[in-house]
Amino acid sequence: MASKLAPFALRQSRFSLSRFPIRQSRPFTSASPLLSDVLHVHRNSPENNPNIPFKFSAQNLQIVDEILARYPPQYKKAAVMPILDLGQRQHGFTSISVMNEVARMLEMPPMRVYEVATFYTMYNREPVGKYFVQVCTTTPCQLGGCGSDAIMKAITSHLGITNGHTTDDKLFSLLEVECLGACVNAPMLQINDDYYEDLTPESVVDLLTAFRAAETDKTVKVPTPGPRSGRQTCENSAGLTSLTSPMWSTETLRTDGEL
Repeated sequence: MASKLAPFALRQSRFSLSRFPIRQSRPFTSASPLLSDVLHVHRNSPENNPNIPFKFSAQNLQIVDEILARYPPQYKKAAVMPILDLGQRQHGFTSISVMNEVARMLEMPPMRVYEVATFYTMYNREPVGKYFVQVCTTTPCQLGGCGSDAIMKAITSHLGITNGHTTDDKLFSLLEVECLGACVNAPMLQINDDYYEDLTPESVVDLLTAFRAAETDKTVKVPTPGPRSGRQTCENSAGLTSLTSPMWSTETLRTDGEL
């Protein structure tokens, strides 16, 4: 009798065990967990805390009105990004006071403004130098020309700072960034709102030297943004290599006079 019941009991035990979920131990990521002090959190500091007052200037208030006029009144919170940018340009960086003032003006919960400011890298959460140097180190700039590694080495050697830091005189801040969209003119960098392209270690040092000299000597002109190689935009440095044959005429396409 026992021998007849044994197979049934084994099947039942396997069925019972299959009803319990098996714990999955595979982690979602192989990276080490980040501690809270490196996440997008705000920590009060002497130059960035809610007790520092911020109000838009009279001139910028007119610009705010122009921005808000682009949106229906019930959707004015959609203007949060350009108004945050305007506040950063006036204050120098997107402080907690700037974010709180934007939230008040747009009648938004402050947390919604914080979410925008911490998501987009264009908003500087901490003070930066007068000239914010952002060097593209993505693949096209790594491979183009002399390579972005040579550009970064020249900058760090000349300024005496490393990635993510600011010079002691608060004049330059340096940061590696992802693609800035000027791949055909690689390697390149962005200083504040301007692009400087076709760089070499020598030309980037000359560029930074000119910016520093212009601070004390107003007769020194800062180089014009754009390629530093002599070309005007992104034309082939070897000259025109395509579309060199005569343009087709209607006679070339049709001979029956229909075109």
